[in-house]
Amino acid sequence: MAGRKQFDVDEALRRAMHVFWRWGYSEASIDRLTEGTGLGRGSLYGTFGGKSALFRKSLARYAQTYHPLYEQALSGPHPGPGAVVEAFLRVALNRIADPAVPDGCLLTVSATQFPALDEESRAMVRALMDALRARLEEALLAAGAGEQQAAKLALCALATNKSLAVLSRAGFPDEDLATVAAAAAENAGALANRPA
Repeated sequence: MAGRKQFDVDEALRRAMHVFWRWGYSEASIDRLTEGTGLGRGSLYGTFGGKSALFRKSLARYAQTYHPLYEQALSGPHPGPGAVVEAFLRVALNRIADPAVPDGCLLTVSATQFPALDEESRAMVRALMDALRARLEEALLAAGAGEQQAAKLALCALATNKSLAVLSRAGFPDEDLATVAAAAAENAGALANRPA
């Protein structure tokens, strides 16, 4: 039938997300995107717009896939702040261990390429990270952390999450990543138990 797309748009977007995830925005050339999605240039541009628009749609797809897992992990109840951090980082460790996806984290690799992104894409990357940080703070407060502690711990947990993604891309074994996550959770618990 004339005018009908002859491909699965959702699957093409999933594949594009993996190209950006593996190569980062700068190295995700149109050739790599067409090869990765199986689409010609005309179909790619006609369906998704330019590279920046496709990147943002891929980032949105990534957030729709993984951020609900963070939400579920942070929903609790948690016996203390250390358990919040542990649950949050467990989501990252599970994603990193999944052989069906590239190493690391699309959000992290995108943050490392901030200068290459257009203003709208930079704003989207930052907004997604800010949303994770805010949700962490809420969960930490609900688990008994004070306001200042919750703010500090949320920032540290977010930084640890992003560090895990970088270490995984550098080939650090899962055992090392689990050690980092466990230490972060232990430190969060110790900090929360200190007198104000």
